[in-house]
Amino acid sequence: MLIAYAVLGAFAGIMAGLLGVGGGLIIVPVLVMLWQADGLGGSQMVQLAIGTSLAVIVFTSLSSVRAHHQRGNVLWPVFWRLTPGILLGAGLGAMLASVMPQAALKMVFGVFELLVAAQMLLSLRPSADAFAKRNLPGLPGMGLVGGVIGAVSALVGIGGGTLTVPFLDACKLRMQQAVGTSAACGLPIAVSGALSYVLLGWGNAQLPANSTGFVYGPALVGIAVTSVLFAPLGAALAHRLPTPVLKKIFAGFLVLLGIWMLGSQWLF
Repeated sequence: MLIAYAVLGAFAGIMAGLLGVGGGLIIVPVLVMLWQADGLGGSQMVQLAIGTSLAVIVFTSLSSVRAHHQRGNVLWPVFWRLTPGILLGAGLGAMLASVMPQAALKMVFGVFELLVAAQMLLSLRPSADAFAKRNLPGLPGMGLVGGVIGAVSALVGIGGGTLTVPFLDACKLRMQQAVGTSAACGLPIAVSGALSYVLLGWGNAQLPANSTGFVYGPALVGIAVTSVLFAPLGAALAHRLPTPVLKKIFAGFLVLLGIWMLGSQWLF
């Protein structure tokens, strides 16, 4: 199983570096597959996978934020305006996930994954007309947007890039700045979400040994180490491989994972 975690981390790291897609979309469904085959996690297996994914993102986002900051692509004032809402929303999203039936959580994740895949396949982007002034909202609006991003991200175990980048892009930020600022926002999402899952699962007798709340230690270590090591390789390959083609292939892979998550609620 440790080898499987390491391979999963390497693949997620390469994809994140190559396409800028967060590893949670891969990590959560693959962990559920592995644990269903191994009988690990019981009736709260999906919550355990999501909490573990967010804990992994804490480590992967640190190196990503550093790289974007060095290139001057993180708009820190925007980050600080989104962060309070993100922190609160991530906590609320984790609370909701912790009480949801496993079948319902699988359905939410599967639908979300299919929506992300559709966005990638069709290259859908929100219009700036969706925002009244075609600019960043004021502080209350930014807090509300941050709350929605944090809640959805913590509910499905992702770093939020699939939500934050389109929003910042629609608000007329340069794409490099949207991606860099989104990467920075992934850190408070992951920290708040992971801590919430730890606290909400603390002392749960149904969880396997070596778990800290809804975070499974062996998977966290195996995935985090290799994903951090392999993400730079993905970034390097991004300049040599046909990224648009790979993005569509990866979207097809997400479709399969999403369909599996939807179908597995009746199979398991």
